[in-house]
Amino acid sequence: MSKIIVLMGSPRKGGNTDLLARAFAEGAAARHEVEVVRVADYEIHPCIGCNTCFAREDHSCFRKDDMAQIYEKMKSADTLIIASPVYFYGLSAQLKALVDRFHNPIRKDFPLKRLGLILVGADTLPALFDPILLQYRMTLEYFHLESIGTVLVRGAADKGDVRKTDGLEQARALGEKLA
Repeated sequence: MSKIIVLMGSPRKGGNTDLLARAFAEGAAARHEVEVVRVADYEIHPCIGCNTCFAREDHSCFRKDDMAQIYEKMKSADTLIIASPVYFYGLSAQLKALVDRFHNPIRKDFPLKRLGLILVGADTLPALFDPILLQYRMTLEYFHLESIGTVLVRGAADKGDVRKTDGLEQARALGEKLA
């Protein structure tokens, strides 16, 4: 049994990203411990690139916010799922602020081995997710992580539109297939 953290980057409760993240969690829950972390519920300030965390022995950030709670969760996770709405060809602002705070040597304490990606956007452009997919591939390569796969849902503009696609089935199946 592995520990999976799903970082759900939508501020909208019950929205398309939330539904996809929960479908994944339902699929994975039979064989794994899964925690869905709704990023908007945490106060997380952006990284300013000061690198003071590199100088501190405990690698703590000078910002005193809820990111310390996320770091603690990550210390027990071997699989990370990034779930985000795509508003303007990138991760949501809330999720991006959190991901940028992984620019901290504390990440070396994370036992991460696998990474997955769940994205949903209103547009139907074929290249809608390309900028995020490039970041995903670079992250996999840099940190030597295994990709568990991606779920990419286009054309889901309004709350619940993901139900009109096969996205929920894809997300659930991604969770179920995890060994």
